[in-house]
Amino acid sequence: MTFPVSGVETPFWLPIAVAFAISTLTSMGGISGAFLLLPFQVSVLGFTSPAVTPTNMIFNMVAIPGGVYRYAKEGRMVWALIWAMSIGTIFGTLFGVFIRIKCLPDPKNFKAFVGIVLAYMAYLLIKEIFNRKPNKKMAGREFKVKTTEVSFGRISFEFNKVPYSVSTYWIFFLSVIVGIIGGVYGIGGGSLIAPALIVMFGLPVYTIAGITLFNTFLTSFIGVLLYALIAPRLAPSALAVTPDWILGLFFGIGGFFGIYLGSRLQRFVPAIYIKILLAVAISFISVKYILGYF
Repeated sequence: MTFPVSGVETPFWLPIAVAFAISTLTSMGGISGAFLLLPFQVSVLGFTSPAVTPTNMIFNMVAIPGGVYRYAKEGRMVWALIWAMSIGTIFGTLFGVFIRIKCLPDPKNFKAFVGIVLAYMAYLLIKEIFNRKPNKKMAGREFKVKTTEVSFGRISFEFNKVPYSVSTYWIFFLSVIVGIIGGVYGIGGGSLIAPALIVMFGLPVYTIAGITLFNTFLTSFIGVLLYALIAPRLAPSALAVTPDWILGLFFGIGGFFGIYLGSRLQRFVPAIYIKILLAVAISFISVKYILGYF
């Protein structure tokens, strides 16, 4: 099958199968899987134009709702955090799209940028793995979130009778940075902000998974609009920047079922196993892309 915008030729089932396998695993950590799908599109399918970025965002738009629904149904969504994250990420995404078109149109430079971003993500995950402390309070496994405080400067909640509190200012600042990187990379920011919330803010993976997926969905929606409507006016006429809707839809179909399955399985899988698998995958791709630049 040939996809129109990207020119990719591949069996129709391959994007569906790859997206399903990746998102089943990554969604347990609050990550859609787009950060691994992008290297697959670039290196395996040969889709190297800037249009790969909004195509990746289409995958997020189609794939994520099922997982968000599942996490919300189980009462594990910290809704107050979503709005602080989303506002910052949307601002950052606007800058990220401009940078992608104007500064990183060459595939070689884009791969180097991807490698650096993934290296930082791997560092955060590995640091968390080695510095983790057993939490005996989690033995009860009461998977419900109870919001206790929502103010302009702070959001607090309880999970499994353990209190957590974060500054909305720092969440907003982090989200702007993540939005810039996500706008360039086409991941919606979830794969960057999820490890940051775990490592920098000490939030449990069982509570951040749903909100990071929701944030990824929202910012991906904004990103697709920007790439489809505004980016063509900024880019050279010969440069493909509009998304390949059909390819993104095929990836999204596989991702929808994968993320839903992953969200159902998450509560039965220790978080440390998810982090180890993600750290290994991210490190491998990061090293490959960085070395490929030289």
